[in-house]
Parts: sequence; structure tokens; C-alpha cells
Amino acid sequence: MKTAIKGSRARRAAAVAVTAGAVLATGALTAAPAQAVTTPTITAKGGFLMNSATGKTLFTKAADTKRLTASTTKVMTAKVVLSQSNLNLDTKVTIKKAVSDYIVSKGASSAGLIVGDKVTVRQLLYGMMLPSGCDAAMALADKFGSGSTVSARTKNFISKMNTMAKSLGMTNTHFDSFDGISNGSNYSTPRDLTKVARSVMKSSTFKTVVKTKKYTAKTITKTGSTRTMAAWNNTNTLLGWNGTLGIKTGSGTEAKYCLVFAATLNGESVMGAVMTAPNATDRTADVKKLINYGYAKIS
Repeated sequence: MKTAIKGSRARRAAAVAVTAGAVLATGALTAAPAQAVTTPTITAKGGFLMNSATGKTLFTKAADTKRLTASTTKVMTAKVVLSQSNLNLDTKVTIKKAVSDYIVSKGASSAGLIVGDKVTVRQLLYGMMLPSGCDAAMALADKFGSGSTVSARTKNFISKMNTMAKSLGMTNTHFDSFDGISNGSNYSTPRDLTKVARSVMKSSTFKTVVKTKKYTAKTITKTGSTRTMAAWNNTNTLLGWNGTLGIKTGSGTEAKYCLVFAATLNGESVMGAVMTAPNATDRTADVKKLINYGYAKIS
């Protein structure tokens, strides 16, 4: 009898030990990934990262501090264009002298568009997003703004950008340009830039454009002949790295180096922005850290 009791106790003790071991093992397995994922340190003054599938925040660094956006502004320019009702991407836009004059006066980045050439809206999106052409951005703003002059139309287009920002909940954002060449009041935050990125990445056209490494446009000249433009190379050198899908670089004397990015790997999607990184090399390193961190946090 005593032997039976002892045996029973031994079995119960063993069962408790096994159960406790399983709990410990389960706890260890659950806790390990969280402990293993170290929050990265980035050189950029501002940064934000989200799980783009759920919208959950994964990383912040001064995520709501207003900063100059440089050419990441063009993400919003594209969003406004692609939100036009009955948009025909094959509509041709004639490049005006005002566009050329603007590029020269500002010393702005250019897609090399030629006055008098007819360029489609689709081609202008490539010209704006790949080589960061301010000429393409202005041509789009002039096309889709309302007014009787180029100045009035581009100003109206910028107001549409600000209306769109409000509708997307970008509470710390204001635009005063269509290309990021600030007139004193062109700013956003890493969190806000990620909001517009998440919205516009729902457009298949936008996704196709920003993941393209090189694009060659064929435009129509004044005489009706076809002009094959010099290839436009994407300024985003991260494309294709670890699932990177885009979206837009930006740089300027005051803005320093910015990048709005999106990446998907093995079904895990992240999206974010870094602003005011000290140089292009550090900007790239920052984004790589955030993408890897995001994947690890989601998995």
C-alpha cells in the first residue's frame, strides 16, 4: 500500500515537473524573440516604422517633430495626381517654357524634359519619382491644378496637397511646394510621411513606378516625331535589398538626407521614414537597420 502511494506521489511529482518544464520552455520560447530584438540606434534626427499590414507602430524617434521634407514631398504630389477622378495616365502634357525657367532659376533636380515635348502623365510620374525631376513635378502640378495661369494652377495644386494631408490625418504637415523646394513652410514628420506612403502604396500604378530601377521614356516632339529620352535611374539605391519596394529619397542643404521606404519579405511588411540623416550612407544604414528590426519584431 505504501509502495502504491509512493508510486502515485512519484508520478504526480513527475507530472508537475513535466508541466512546469513545459511552461518554462513555452515561456522561454515566447520571450526569446522579444529579448533578442534590440531596438536600433539611427543617425537620422527623426524616424518612424510601422507594420504596414496592421498599422502598428514598431519604432519611433522624434516621430512627430516637424522637419523639412525635401523631395519626399513628391510622394504627396503623386498621391494627389493619382487621386484625380477619371484619371487617364496616357493623357499627354506639353512641357512649357515656364517649367524650364523654374528648373534653371532654382537649380533644381531634373528629368531633362524638353520644352514643347508631349509627355504622358504616366511618364511624368516616372520622371518625378525616379530621377526626382522637379520639372516633372511642376508639369503635373500645372496640369492638375485649377486657374488661368501656371502660377495660379501650381498654387491651387499645392492647396490640394494640404487638403489631402488633412484627410489622411497628417496633423504635423504643411506643403508650400510641389517638389520640396521650400518657400519657408514645407514640413512634415516621419509619422506623417509614413501615413501618405501607406495610402499611396495602395495604388498599383504608384507601386509599379517606385519599384522600377530604370525607365526610358519616349516622348513626342513639336514636329510629331518620337524622342527617346536618356534613361531615368531611380535615386533609391535600396531597391530590391531585402524586399525593399521603394519609395522616395530626399536631400537638401537644410533637410539633409531623408527616405520614405516600404519593404515586404516572407509575408511581413514594414513601412517608415527617416528624416535629417547626416549623409546618404548613414541614411541607407539607418533604413536597413529599421527594415531588419521591423521584420524581427513582426516574426
